[in-house]
Amino acid sequence: MATQSNQPQSIHDFIVKDAKGDDINLNAYKGKVLLIVNVASQCGLTNSNYTELTQLYQKYKDQGLEILAFPCNQFGSQEPGTNEEIQEFVCTRFKAEYPVFDKVDVNGSNAAPIYKYLKSAKGGMFGDGIKWNFSKFLVDKDGQVVDRYASTTSPLSIEEDIKKLLQKA
Repeated sequence: MATQSNQPQSIHDFIVKDAKGDDINLNAYKGKVLLIVNVASQCGLTNSNYTELTQLYQKYKDQGLEILAFPCNQFGSQEPGTNEEIQEFVCTRFKAEYPVFDKVDVNGSNAAPIYKYLKSAKGGMFGDGIKWNFSKFLVDKDGQVVDRYASTTSPLSIEEDIKKLLQKA
């Protein structure tokens, strides 16, 4: 049994793989507000979410917003492509400049550790599982999960929540 000290205390305690398979220490995002999203290329929500995520990123990246996108193929097999195909799609079609990471599972026994942490930090009315593509977690500058939004919540509708966190010292 792991002792409390081994438990992650914040998002900054995680190392994740980028789309090329390289390790990325999320410690690098200390002092940034993070919006963490499980994405898919063939979902009915894809166009609106990617479009609005790009708008938010363009508007707030200079103020400290980072969007971390984690492709996931667990919902309707709507992210079947390779990491390269996913990158190409996101960057070409939606001009995304934020990082798209390695494809992960967000539910089940093989769920990525970061997603186990996100879900344990913000379960509540959502239950433990991620319900669909484009579930969103908002993380403050200290790496604490402050809110969770459903797949159908449009990124632009949480702009005020993001602004509040960006303005905190």
